[in-house]
Amino acid sequence: MREGTKAIGGRKSKVGKTKALTSKRTVPLNDAAIKAINELRKEYCFGEDSTLICDEHGNYTNPVNFRKRFYRILKDANIETKGLHSLRHTFASHLVNGVKQPNGTIKALRSKQVADILGHTTSQIT
Repeated sequence: MREGTKAIGGRKSKVGKTKALTSKRTVPLNDAAIKAINELRKEYCFGEDSTLICDEHGNYTNPVNFRKRFYRILKDANIETKGLHSLRHTFASHLVNGVKQPNGTIKALRSKQVADILGHTTSQIT
């Protein structure tokens, strides 16, 4: 995690400097995301305070190694290889276009809200 990133349960981890002042922000997670993260921690991590995406020893994962694993997973699943940053674009698109809520309604966020979540200074970038 980068410096200032808020972890599940309010714990913080600091790893290096952030790119911009807007890099320090809280990213909202729904109940399903929190449940999935907690399940991943129970099954694959080395304790509650370890990094969420860790190596086989519970240490911080080198970004190059993570990227290689990510591409291997895509290849094994016959999914077109995209960069990791494409996940950020997909996430933003879903927020703008709307996300199905538990009650069946679709909720979309305004551009300014998405910009804040992504850490953009203006919604024009978003």
